[in-house]
Amino acid sequence: MPNRLRFPRRDFLKASAAGLAALSGGVWSQLAAAESKSPNAKLNVACVGTANRAAADVDGVKNENIVALCDVDKNYLDRAATRFPGARTYADYRELIDKETGKVDAIVIGTADHNHAPAAIRAIRAGMHAYIEKPLTHTVQEARLVAEAAKKHGVATQMGTQIHAGDNYRRVVEIIQSGAIGDVTEVHVWVGKAWGGGERPEGGQEPPANLNWDLWLGPAPVRPFWPGRYHPAQWRRWWDFGTGTLGDMACHYMDLPFWALELRHPTSCEAEGPEVHPETCPLGLIVRYEFPAREGLSPVRLTWYDGNLTPREVAGERVPGSGVMFVGSKGKMYADYGNYRLFPTDKFANFKPPAQTIPASIGHHAEWIKACKDGSPTTCNFDYSGALTEAVLLGNVAYRVGKKLEWDAQQLRATNCPEADKFISKVYRPGWEVA
Repeated sequence: MPNRLRFPRRDFLKASAAGLAALSGGVWSQLAAAESKSPNAKLNVACVGTANRAAADVDGVKNENIVALCDVDKNYLDRAATRFPGARTYADYRELIDKETGKVDAIVIGTADHNHAPAAIRAIRAGMHAYIEKPLTHTVQEARLVAEAAKKHGVATQMGTQIHAGDNYRRVVEIIQSGAIGDVTEVHVWVGKAWGGGERPEGGQEPPANLNWDLWLGPAPVRPFWPGRYHPAQWRRWWDFGTGTLGDMACHYMDLPFWALELRHPTSCEAEGPEVHPETCPLGLIVRYEFPAREGLSPVRLTWYDGNLTPREVAGERVPGSGVMFVGSKGKMYADYGNYRLFPTDKFANFKPPAQTIPASIGHHAEWIKACKDGSPTTCNFDYSGALTEAVLLGNVAYRVGKKLEWDAQQLRATNCPEADKFISKVYRPGWEVA
């Protein structure tokens, strides 16, 4: 099938913000646009999570009015409060959202994965614009629910895939969409990182006085606290709280082929790795997706690799520890967040990239802040990033059931594997539901 050059997302970025009311299914409702702030007015922002990755998000919005802060760790919360002495402080984001509705314009959520959707759903329903760290959610179903809620309530949204704002990703998208390497039907994505392994410790200990362990658990099943195993840095390896290396890194790296090739929902997904552990994610994983033809674009096979299953050679080329390889009918292209190379090198020795058509980002957080104020588009809004997150997390579902999934995205189910349902969604502790 010929590669028909289409640029819906690119054209959208180039279009005047004044003529835009929605992006990919409606980021902004007419009501939200009518109530938007002056570009010179500051937003009233709440930040859920204040340390580690969340600290960078706080920095990303620090020039607005930080009016509320939330963290389950009092040491982290007190530290953030010294920077923003006028901000009201909370340990429970449910309480923050209840008390700050009507006072807060926008919320930034930088918690562990399992608390993303419960916080986001409540905030969006309260009319707050939302920025959420990647992965957007903890389960496939949550990604759909959060995206649908954002559309219904007409809020400005952005998922925290900061690499998306980098210049190199924009240049790669332009080159791929220009047809420089022809019709792309195969993509390989890999990251040499391993969030996995380990056993649940026996027994438990009293949490330190600064940590509200019950609130940290939130919607997850109750388990004893154990120092160094969960909070603050090891939660990604546990199914109850994180999504392993795939959830941590694929929203960054799979974002590039999703953008360049206009991917959305796969038709099938299968995975291989070590024997499935009931508690912890694998130390290495390979996931194979099949994406259908899009208008004028060929079907695509996308393969993900991580951890100790990361390849040293991809499509006949020696590669570094992480990246993306596009395989086209006229050549191949390697890319990461800062560089790209075209193969065969002799064929592309005098290659001149196409004219730049995707404008430079004003900054990933800044883009969202602007959208909150004037209704302009965001490039990782929850319609786009929700579909990306669904595909990413479907790889974990396929791995945990041990079958190739025939995927019905509209119905959000594997037609050949009803046992996948328990991993597509999950059970929540009472008081933490998202439905």
